[in-house]
Amino acid sequence: MPEAPATSPEQDLELLRSTAVGAGIIASGYFRRNLKTWTKENASPVSEADIVLDKFLHSSLLAARPHYGWLSEESVDDLERLKHDRVFVVDPIDGTRGFIRGEDSWTVSVAVVEHGVPVAGVVYAPARDELYDASIGGGARLNGKPIVRVAQPGRSAVIPAPGAVHQELQDAGLNYTRGPYYPSLAYRLVQVATGKLDAVVARRGSQDWDIAGAAIILAEAGIGFEDVCVGKPRFNMTDVRHGALAALSDESLKPVVHKALRRIYGCPAETEITADLERRTQ
Repeated sequence: MPEAPATSPEQDLELLRSTAVGAGIIASGYFRRNLKTWTKENASPVSEADIVLDKFLHSSLLAARPHYGWLSEESVDDLERLKHDRVFVVDPIDGTRGFIRGEDSWTVSVAVVEHGVPVAGVVYAPARDELYDASIGGGARLNGKPIVRVAQPGRSAVIPAPGAVHQELQDAGLNYTRGPYYPSLAYRLVQVATGKLDAVVARRGSQDWDIAGAAIILAEAGIGFEDVCVGKPRFNMTDVRHGALAALSDESLKPVVHKALRRIYGCPAETEITADLERRTQ
């Protein structure tokens, strides 16, 4: 395994910020234009902008840190990444459907993961001029200022979720308001840190690049974020898919939200989880 890099998480964050801004500038040139789009094998959409940004991010980030591994939604997965102490985890455009439709909450999501844990991350929404970032132990920021969750006493919890989850929460008697849905999961997640949302959930199948950048921001903002089956997500594993996820501003929401997600989506067999952890540590 390569020797641990000398760069600090703060230095990595500086690189992520500058590169994400550059990617945002490039993406903005494609936004609300006549785009070439197609559908991937998993039925998810992709645009020419996704590919251009992926190439830019790959070139820029690995030129600066050639000893890091690479994992991106738009790149063929190379399991050589498992041999690296630190790995870039990248979603060139998170919320591609919204990007194609001309909605403005799409993001560039980038992170550095070390031994399974994000240590620096950026979620950048260029069309909204919002840059969220954090490094481990360094706090979370929005446009350079510390993120302070704004409490709204008396307001019922605001929770966006799929219809089946709403039905479960209502059946459980939870008093809450349906929240706005943003196509970018990373953007939805960081809104729990700001206070715009009180909980965000995701069905089974989210992948590392969808959540790594937001995960470190949530952690540094003091927001609980867990796979409802196994606890805190681990990154850069052999399988980069995750179980159902929940980011919660209030721990009192945890029993009902986690139960609802487990009822709807279930959990992978414990033996599968154990086997993957064993492969990762060999």
